[in-house]
Amino acid sequence: MLKLTGLTHVYANGTKALDNATLDIPKGMFGLLGPNGAGKSTLMRCIATLQTPSAGSIQFGDIDVIKQPERLRATLGYLPQDFGVYPRVSAYDLLDHLAVLKGIAGKGERRDTVETLLTQVNLWEVRKKAVAGYSGGMRQRFGVAQALIGKPQLIIVDEPTAGLDPEERNRFNNLLAEIGENVVVILSTHIVDDVADLCPRMAIINQGRIVQTGAPQDLTRELQGRVWRRAIESARLGSYQAEMNVISNRLRGGQTVIHVLADTVPAAGFEPVEGGLEDLYFATLVQSRRSTAAAAA
Repeated sequence: MLKLTGLTHVYANGTKALDNATLDIPKGMFGLLGPNGAGKSTLMRCIATLQTPSAGSIQFGDIDVIKQPERLRATLGYLPQDFGVYPRVSAYDLLDHLAVLKGIAGKGERRDTVETLLTQVNLWEVRKKAVAGYSGGMRQRFGVAQALIGKPQLIIVDEPTAGLDPEERNRFNNLLAEIGENVVVILSTHIVDDVADLCPRMAIINQGRIVQTGAPQDLTRELQGRVWRRAIESARLGSYQAEMNVISNRLRGGQTVIHVLADTVPAAGFEPVEGGLEDLYFATLVQSRRSTAAAAA
C-alpha cells in the first residue's frame, strides 16, 4: 500500500500546489481526478521522487519514500504527462538503452525484457521505427513499456489519454487494466470516463486538497434521487445559477442543459437523472470552490 500523510508543497513563488493531502492507495488501479492546475502532477512528482514536498510523508510498504528515494525508484514505473524521446532512435534500441539504465545488465535478460514488453504493448511490428515518428497512441504505449521495465510494484501514469483518439484511448485503457491487476497503478487524469471504466478506488483533488475519496459506485450512490436536468435558454443560465445548486451545464442544439443537485425537484420542468461519476465530480468541485471562497471571505 502507498500511504500519503499531510503532504504539502509550496513553490518558491508562494504557490501552494499541495495542501495537507492524505491518501491510502491499495493494490490495483487507483484514479486521481482533478481539473488542470489542481495539484495532480505535483502530487505524482512527489511520489515519483522527482521533487521533495515541503511537508508530510510518503510510505510505500516499508519504504520511506522521502528518506529513501533510491529504494522507491528501484520498484517504480513512471509515465509522465510529457514523455520525451530521442530523435531517430528505434523503439527497440531506446527500450534496450532504458533497460540498461534500469540496471538490467545481462544482454540475454535485456533482450527477453525488451521483446516481451514490445509484444505486450503491441509495438513489435514497428519496433525498428523511430519513436519520434510514432502516433500519439503508439508513443503512450511505448511509454507504458518503459514504465514496466524491471517489473515495478508501483506505476504512475499522468494524463495518459489526453489527446488520443477513441480507438487508441480504448486500447491504452485495456493495457492499463491488465497491468493493474497485481501492482499499485495510479491513474492521474481529468477524464472522468477513464476513472469510471478502470478504477475500483479513486480520489478527487482540487486546489491542492483531497476533497473526496472512495469507490466510484459508493460515491455516486449518494447522488441517487438528487440530480435533476432541464434544458434552458442560454441567456437564463446566470439566473438559474443564482437560485439553484447548478453543478454543470452543457450547450446542446442551441440550448443549455443544466444539472442541478437538490433533495427534491427544484422547479417545474426538471426531470430526474441517474447521477454518475461526472455529476459527482462536478458537484464535488462546486462545493470545494464554495468552501474555499467562504473561508477566504
